[in-house]
Amino acid sequence: MNNLTKEQLESILENIDLSKAPSAEDETMRQYWYIKKAREYVSSISEKIGRKLTCNTVTFGCQMNARDSEKLVGILELIGYEELDDEHADFVIYNTCTVRENANQRVYGRLGFLHSLKKKNPHMMIGLCGCMMQETHVVEKLKKSYRFVDLIFGTHNIYKFAELLVTRFESNRMVIDIWKDTDKIVENLPSERKFSFKSGVNIMFGCNNFCSYCIVPYVRGRERSRNPIDIIREIEQLVADGVVEIMLLGQNVNSYGKNLDNPITFAQLLREIEKIEGLKRIRFMTSHPKDLSDELIEVMAKSKKICSHLHLPVQSGSSAILEKMNRHYTKEQYLNLVEKIRKAIPDISLTTDIIVGFPGETEEDFLDTMDLVEKVRYDSAFTFIYSRRTGTPAAAMEEQIPEDVIKDRFDRLLDRVQKISREMSARYTGTVQQVLVEEMNTQDESMVTGRMSNNLLVHFPGDASMIGNLYQVSLEECKGFYYIGKIA
Repeated sequence: MNNLTKEQLESILENIDLSKAPSAEDETMRQYWYIKKAREYVSSISEKIGRKLTCNTVTFGCQMNARDSEKLVGILELIGYEELDDEHADFVIYNTCTVRENANQRVYGRLGFLHSLKKKNPHMMIGLCGCMMQETHVVEKLKKSYRFVDLIFGTHNIYKFAELLVTRFESNRMVIDIWKDTDKIVENLPSERKFSFKSGVNIMFGCNNFCSYCIVPYVRGRERSRNPIDIIREIEQLVADGVVEIMLLGQNVNSYGKNLDNPITFAQLLREIEKIEGLKRIRFMTSHPKDLSDELIEVMAKSKKICSHLHLPVQSGSSAILEKMNRHYTKEQYLNLVEKIRKAIPDISLTTDIIVGFPGETEEDFLDTMDLVEKVRYDSAFTFIYSRRTGTPAAAMEEQIPEDVIKDRFDRLLDRVQKISREMSARYTGTVQQVLVEEMNTQDESMVTGRMSNNLLVHFPGDASMIGNLYQVSLEECKGFYYIGKIA
């Protein structure tokens, strides 16, 4: 039902009797009851003002959040809202991120702007959800200083969106519904995909790793895996609807399945997904090095559909810093893992995340990171300056590094990473690669932009009819981090 047609969704709503209380046993049907109820309120307001109500969803943060936002939009559209591209809408919802402290400040800044819009629009509502809302001090600040916000909920109860909206319509007050944690997964609610040809698919939620710098386990909760049958069914529906590439999403996909009644490994799940006819490409993120098994490497090596790209966050090249980060591997273990992966999949594209300036990081520690980067030779790396995150063990650590030292190290690392990345990217020059066309080129309307299996972008002559299709493309010229090519 994640990908039911509009007619099928309407049929479900038509059979719901609002005069009877919503089902207590079936959470999915209970939420459809609230979708229908919310639709009545939206329809009544639309009739009164003589136009359709509009909505706008703004997503901060990761691909997990992006997927959650697709679910929010799917529910909003079924309720009767029309989506707008900007915040001049009747209902604006921010799906927030809290990985870095400055992400919170951005949201507060944007709320000031929304308040000015709300003063001019008596029908406007403002909603806040996502990771930032799981922090108690944030909710307290919103209750005290941002009383104009209508709806606040967290990461665990996003499926209750329609129900919370009905509560807001009926109470005409700020509605706050934050859960500390949950083991609940509600399937089969509507979703509105951003792309017709590719889609994210959640396979699990939460994280058990508790890296000392990371707030995610505290705001996303403990690991809980979806039932493999539900995942397979969702992907089959997506493929039937024209999707050729899926991205399997989880904070640590490598630990998928451990908490299921009938445990299954991530590698076993991939084997089952690969059997789905019509599916052309499988991607996944994020992989924690400590849980990457030989079985997974073997499945990737033999697969015809799993993309030859692996995002494997290292965070630091210093074993001492990795221990302080609570990462559960050493520099040597990580390098051995990379060697094993490259031996099994020689053309693999490796990308990573690296944090510079973690508390206690010495120049020697930093040089260990530089050495690791030289040895691994990543196709690309996301480099971050350490962000002191309130509520994490690292925030309380002594030996916080001075800003000027961090900045110097960051610049040196970025220079080295980019030089290696350009060299690695260029190795495909003159070869023919399969490319999935994703969009028209934003700079040249005679060109399309697509993505290779290894995640590199390619621009080549084409038109809009090619979007969503796979082509064999000759890579003529490498421009650093992308290619110019032509159909082979």
